[in-house]
Amino acid sequence: MVIETNRVKRVIRLGEVEYRTGLARSTIYRRITQGEFPKPIPLGSSRVVGWLESEIDNWLDRKIFESLNCGD
Repeated sequence: MVIETNRVKRVIRLGEVEYRTGLARSTIYRRITQGEFPKPIPLGSSRVVGWLESEIDNWLDRKIFESLNCGD
């Protein structure tokens, strides 16, 4: 696995993920379990997690693309 080091990584917390996706907490975690949403990364203790902003952006981009191309 290659990790880019020259790009700024931003970690966002659950509240921002909910706001940006329009999904409820329970839906986010259900989709994670189903493999349909990016997994959070631990930020210390097991109860503190966040998501890479770039992964959420990519997920949103895919959803937009799918919705625009559903009739093709």
